Amino acid sequence: MTTATTHVDPAQLYSNPAFTQGVIAPAGPTLYVGGQNGTEATGTLLDGFEAQTAQAMRNVLSVLAAAGTGPEHVVKLTIYLVAGVDIRAGFTASQAVWGGHRTAITVLTVAGLARPDALVEIDAVAIIPE
Repeated sequence: MTTATTHVDPAQLYSNPAFTQGVIAPAGPTLYVGGQNGTEATGTLLDGFEAQTAQAMRNVLSVLAAAGTGPEHVVKLTIYLVAGVDIRAGFTASQAVWGGHRTAITVLTVAGLARPDALVEIDAVAIIPE
């Protein structure tokens, strides 16, 4: 089995260097990363949207690494933002941690998250290379 993913970016759709419109992933072991907030290992939620976003992304990367995979094998990210936060600031904070790994992405604005002070939550789906 190959672990390479294929990006699908039809010419008739907007092309963005930060994300892809679709990803074809090979069959095999799949990791579903549960929603990560901007919390440290102690459970402390960081102050501020940018800090929470960067930490949530670091938490996703930690789960990926623990499962033997990495951001290059992520086929889908979903990012939930509490209404009223600066989406561009969140993008900048997440990209500083995530880097240039393109993947399919969905960003949603929500009224609130399960942890009342959390401003962002990120989940992911990744393949695990064999």
